[in-house]
Amino acid sequence: MTSSLANIGLVVIGRNEGGRLRRCILSASRMTDRIVYVDSGSTDGSVELAKGLNVEVVDLDMSWPFSAARARNSGFSELQKLYPDLQYVQFVDGDCEVRAGWIEKAQTYLKEHRDIAVVSGRCRERFPEKTVYNQICDREWNTPVGEAKACGGNAMMRIKAFKEVGGFRDDLIAGEEPELCLRLRHKGWKVWRLEAEMVLHDAAMSRFGQWWKRSVRAGYSYANVTWLHRRSDERFWRRSLFRIIVWGGLLPLLVLAAAFFIHPFFALGLLLYPLQIVRIALTNGVGDKANWIYAVSTVIDKFPGLQGVVQFYLKQATRGTPELIEYK
Repeated sequence: MTSSLANIGLVVIGRNEGGRLRRCILSASRMTDRIVYVDSGSTDGSVELAKGLNVEVVDLDMSWPFSAARARNSGFSELQKLYPDLQYVQFVDGDCEVRAGWIEKAQTYLKEHRDIAVVSGRCRERFPEKTVYNQICDREWNTPVGEAKACGGNAMMRIKAFKEVGGFRDDLIAGEEPELCLRLRHKGWKVWRLEAEMVLHDAAMSRFGQWWKRSVRAGYSYANVTWLHRRSDERFWRRSLFRIIVWGGLLPLLVLAAAFFIHPFFALGLLLYPLQIVRIALTNGVGDKANWIYAVSTVIDKFPGLQGVVQFYLKQATRGTPELIEYK
């Protein structure tokens, strides 16, 4: 480890990631030896694997609900105990490989821009050509460069800012990163997306059911974070939540009700869905097959998204305990 990286630590989280975890830890260890791995109940030998690679391991207590947010907070706490003088922390998901040069670029940017709390870079899918679901992920990861409102699970954060807002919310089962970024921005900090390769991600999605569950989780997170910050003037994610409710529920119900009770002609209103697909594809470029796949996904995912929204509000109404929504 070079002296320039002595003030950076890494927190890796995972559950049954197998070979992906090995690749993740090895890629990180080339840049720093200050790594904490947090395991959330793996049964594939991940804990032993991590220990064999000489990283500190936190094995989460499974007697109470776990989440990615709780795992990251636990890893950060352990990192602080071991290395209290660190200034930056890089959070990495166990199914990702850290790209060479990313840590140095992210740290340099944070050093030069004191008002920025979080930096992230380009996340790419390792095997986008394998399945349409991997292609969708790769397209989703390609967010605009510059100031952003949120980041994903892989990002470098200024420890001072992270501690100022109390870290992630342990009780969130999804959407914990955007929710953290929202609180940081309310404190005057900025979130930034760099034009730099950050990680290779391995979604490993090969079935429609996996994609559906992932979209359910997204809908749940929109509803949950919007509810938590319902009094915020920013109206964060409210437009996204509104689109899920309208396109996933209200519009088809209204169209079908009108067709049944008034005239079958109203069933033509369902053509709004293919028209929306064409509009999105035209916006992104009709010559690219990936844009058509992304357009179809963007329209169809409102239905599983609505399922997630309903699940959240049912939990609220019954005061139930949130349950992790996993697609792998």
